[in-house]
Amino acid sequence: MAASDRRDPLSSHVIGTAQEGRSGYYWAPLVAATVSVILVSVSFLAFTSPTDGYIRGRTATMTTETVDSLVDVGRYNSIAVDSNNYVYIAYIDDTNDDLKYATNAGGSWATYVVDSAGYFGLYASLAIDSNDKLHISYMDSMNKYLKYATNADGSWAISVVDSTGWDGGHTSIAVDSYNKVHISYVEIMYHELEYATNAGGSWATYTIDTDHSVLDSSIAVDSNNKVHISYGDSWGYLEYATNAGGSWTCCVVDSTGFSNCGTSIEVDSNNMIHISYYNETSGLRYATNAGGSWTNRTVDSVTELVSWTSIGVDLNDMIHISYNDETNHYLKYATNAGGSWTNCTVESIGEVVTYTGSTSIDVDSNNTVHISYYYYTGGDLKYATITGVPIPEFSTVIVPALGLICLVVMSGRRRKVV
Repeated sequence: MAASDRRDPLSSHVIGTAQEGRSGYYWAPLVAATVSVILVSVSFLAFTSPTDGYIRGRTATMTTETVDSLVDVGRYNSIAVDSNNYVYIAYIDDTNDDLKYATNAGGSWATYVVDSAGYFGLYASLAIDSNDKLHISYMDSMNKYLKYATNADGSWAISVVDSTGWDGGHTSIAVDSYNKVHISYVEIMYHELEYATNAGGSWATYTIDTDHSVLDSSIAVDSNNKVHISYGDSWGYLEYATNAGGSWTCCVVDSTGFSNCGTSIEVDSNNMIHISYYNETSGLRYATNAGGSWTNRTVDSVTELVSWTSIGVDLNDMIHISYNDETNHYLKYATNAGGSWTNCTVESIGEVVTYTGSTSIDVDSNNTVHISYYYYTGGDLKYATITGVPIPEFSTVIVPALGLICLVVMSGRRRKVV
């Protein structure tokens, strides 16, 4: 059943641009307030003063909009972009206890019910195959089953993948080059890491890790159709499992602090692994084996819980992460696409995200970033796009450019632009 979305007017937020090689002086504001703005263009000049004293930054434009606003919708959302750069989002409708998906493939947002036979959609995860068909894994919370839905044959078909225990927690789905499906998930009763696939023609399930109390999981498949899973455990470790060597092996990626929350995994064009996650001691973290061995670093030292992260890799193998800042209930975004890590706030009006809110990210063939998220204050499913690379959020002055007239009142001291 299709239903038109309740859509907010499209709002564009320009994160900022900077021109490199521009010399002279600019004012670094201590206080700044916009008096009036006449919008002719959506391009700004934004100068910033990083710690090295040099001007950095590139053009970045952001839009946000509401996809579905039916009382309480959008938790456990998962986003994917097809070969035509159309967007699809799977999510839970708490109002009607349905699993739904939304898409803009028809030119505007429309929403559809996938499963309405009970309280469905917990931990929904979405993947799109090479034929642009949809695959969704999710938990039937009424029966504690892992379920799977697909429209690969033209209409939606739903099946139970695992019903042996409390299955389907923190499910994550990926599709290989043969359009076979791979799902990681947590058996909630014993907190074991489980894996299911139909690569052999019918569904088969495997237990990957029983030695640790597993809290969440994320899955990716490389170009050789090998499987990679990141997961957190109750010891506070970030762990990684793969069958790339022919059999399943597990290792600890980060054992500092509590690194067991909100993990997300992706594989780049060289089959290198990239993982985002939260570390209780240092904040949003990023781990990779791209250099030959595992390394990790702090991306954003947020002081409170980052309960959900999502990672994407663009065509240049640059990293993009969406995550929630639980301190302020903001949705944030971080990337190294400009050569070094920068982050920005995507939305900060109201309580944007909570622990059960979730956010999901994907990058299209134009390297445009697409983010879905749950807007807690309104109970809405929302969507953001980011084009270009944001500059850092500190010490920024926005001045008029390309027909934009902007009067700004500010005080501060001059700094040299080199």
